[in-house]
Amino acid sequence: MLYWALIFLVVALIAGLFGFGGVASASVGIAQILFVLFLILAAVAFVVQLVRGR
Repeated sequence: MLYWALIFLVVALIAGLFGFGGVASASVGIAQILFVLFLILAAVAFVVQLVRGR
């Protein structure tokens, strides 16, 4: 998931560089959503690992 967030960030940077503002803003939005989702899932996995004791 972090990989896809970075891909969308790179797409947004390239689109912004070439002047495609709509594509850039959509890609940034998707990258932000994926990154937040990654952080939430990583935190849940960390807590589950602590609770299980492994």
